[in-house]
Amino acid sequence: MSTPAPAAAAAGWLALVATPIGNLEDITYRAVRILREAEVIAAEDTRRARILLQHYGIDHPLTSYHSFNEHHKTAQLIEQVRQGRKLAVLSDAGTPCLNDPGYLLVRDALAAGLEPLVIPGVSALTHAVVAAGLPMSTFVFGGFLPVKPGRRRTRLRELTAGQATLILYESPFRINRLLSELAEVLGGETPVALLREATKLHEECLRGSAAELLAKHGQRTWKGEFTVVVWLRALSDG
Repeated sequence: MSTPAPAAAAAGWLALVATPIGNLEDITYRAVRILREAEVIAAEDTRRARILLQHYGIDHPLTSYHSFNEHHKTAQLIEQVRQGRKLAVLSDAGTPCLNDPGYLLVRDALAAGLEPLVIPGVSALTHAVVAAGLPMSTFVFGGFLPVKPGRRRTRLRELTAGQATLILYESPFRINRLLSELAEVLGGETPVALLREATKLHEECLRGSAAELLAKHGQRTWKGEFTVVVWLRALSDG
């Protein structure tokens, strides 16, 4: 079924489009159609966006829209939609607004009377929910922890105060550090799943306790993007 453009935007529309996190085939038919119909595409990383667009034979003007320019560029993009242009917005990978730019654009578009189109799809978060093999009836998404040690431990304690499964994003340079922190704050027996390079060629999911993973992989030099899943309910069940 074809999706009509919001009436408030007349001939123009604003669409936030979920894109693959690795494998270029992980995109919906609707997302490809919207990208083909768009007149302008705002992307967090124009180089990565161009790879995706070229894969699907799409050649539209690209403009950058990321955390360093969104505060002054949001109004410009909304004005283009008000003037009748069809605008699609892409994050670096996955779903806009989910630990990626997009919130300011949605907020200000709604304030301007424009109802954005949301084109759902893949994200590292939902991939981890399925792949971790841990209970997910209730979970908390913590995004990236702070870099500084004191703030990291404080934030980790805040996020683990309840009994929900915790999902984090983390840099490959801090995975061993995170495993050590989990063992210290929550106990070495805490179940953890490390999901590396989701949907990509070298995809890997490592499961075990924080102590087990640290003992087995603590000397490893990690590469790639990580989503970390921590089962907190096991602590209370013990």
